[in-house]
Amino acid sequence: MGIELLKENIDYNQVIGQNTSDTVVKEEYIIPDTQPDVRKILMVDAKPNVTNTDIMQDKVYIEGNIEFNVLYLGVGDESSQVCGVAYTSKFSNYVDISGAEHDMACFANAYVEHMNCNIVNERKIGVEGIVEISAEIEKPCKIQMVSDVLGTGEIQFLRKESKLDKLISKSSMDLVGKSTITIPMDKAQIDEVLKYDANIHKRQIKILEGKVQVEAFVNIGVLYRDKESREINFVSDDVIVTGEENVEEADPSMDYSVDFEIGASEFNIKEDDLGERRAINSDILVKCDVELIKKEDANIIDDAYSPQSNLKLERQNYDVNMVYGHGFSETIVKENLEIEENSPVPSEVIMCSGNVNITDQKLVENKVALEGVINSSVVYRTSDADKYVYALNEEIPFNCSVDIPGSKIDMMCNSKAYIENIEAAVEANTILVKAVVSLESRVFYTEHKDFIVNVVPVEGGAPEKKASVTIYVAQKGDSLWKIAKRYCTTVENIVKANSMENSDEVLEGQKLLIPGRAII
Repeated sequence: MGIELLKENIDYNQVIGQNTSDTVVKEEYIIPDTQPDVRKILMVDAKPNVTNTDIMQDKVYIEGNIEFNVLYLGVGDESSQVCGVAYTSKFSNYVDISGAEHDMACFANAYVEHMNCNIVNERKIGVEGIVEISAEIEKPCKIQMVSDVLGTGEIQFLRKESKLDKLISKSSMDLVGKSTITIPMDKAQIDEVLKYDANIHKRQIKILEGKVQVEAFVNIGVLYRDKESREINFVSDDVIVTGEENVEEADPSMDYSVDFEIGASEFNIKEDDLGERRAINSDILVKCDVELIKKEDANIIDDAYSPQSNLKLERQNYDVNMVYGHGFSETIVKENLEIEENSPVPSEVIMCSGNVNITDQKLVENKVALEGVINSSVVYRTSDADKYVYALNEEIPFNCSVDIPGSKIDMMCNSKAYIENIEAAVEANTILVKAVVSLESRVFYTEHKDFIVNVVPVEGGAPEKKASVTIYVAQKGDSLWKIAKRYCTTVENIVKANSMENSDEVLEGQKLLIPGRAII
């Protein structure tokens, strides 16, 4: 019997495992000759970035660098001034993930748990802390299942409805933005930029018919020292970046995974028509990775046989990730930070910055419970002539949840947190920090699915037929399909021989006439 198999390919990513690893960072740096001696460390800002991943058996090796920006009070001839220095350090570590292999995909991130900076001597500073590395290993998988058989009308099929999360597309977009910040004439011109930040917020994705649109805002923050003055000021700008990509199969019902990341950010100071340094030009590149996932209703062949020929069905088992739900939430985190006893009293906040980390996530009924921490840094003015500018660095813990109705504790989850806005104000000799944090959680689970991947005719003759009629007494768990397959006939023949109206149900003890029984 000559047959032709039609096969369908389904691409998906199987999550192999997730884990974290803590990396100790400890470095010493020399203050450049162009900068004054160090009198007091104000703050250290550390931004880690993963640069390379190397997957091995049951583990992944991760490399990256950390950009340090240190603000300090320097020693001057007349009075101290705020100075800024920048350094870069490398880090590397292993993350253990059972089942990891070299041909899989790794998604890694690095977060600063805490970072301290201290004075070694007047020309040397030391930074030490812990960077947490998180890694998720995914295996790109392909199911090649038999969807139909052509070339014969003899084969009987039992089909079942099944849902599959099919990976439709995986793409990366470069989003470019530009910013120009102009210092007004009522403020002094720029002497030196002490701290420059570019942070993404207000992320959005729209899936339309045949295309994907992404949008985000990049907040540019610049802390600078006035020319011919020790005063410092802070200016900022919000820049929108957008992108669009045509995806033929895209439609609004699809689920997605999207990641935005600052790929590069550069600035330069420009002079105005009067020759004064009053413009800060920035060029920003944002990397955006998008995966589209379609929940597809598949009519899968569950079983097959031929009343006239012997067939061999080849099956394969797959562990398939299924997205259960995708939820979003926003929470406001507020904390009054106490001023240390030996620190000057704040009079005005100059700048507030921070980053957010999720420290724990777990599934409870109908929601994802999250714990996190905001590492906040506040630079403020004081009425102390000597310590005219000071800083406060504090960790602010918070708890929140993302509702995903129907989620269960035995499922898995993956969560992200972003700071949408952070600000600070002086309040009764404390500093009130308020941040808006957006949260995103995806809940998924693993299903074991069995697919027919090949149908092969067995050589050696067809089943022999008998003209007699067999009377069969239905047993518990029987179906017409099972009975028809056992006696090498068809469901239609049994239904016709017994004048049955309902072919979906067979009662235990029911007597059935089986026409043309075959002997194999």
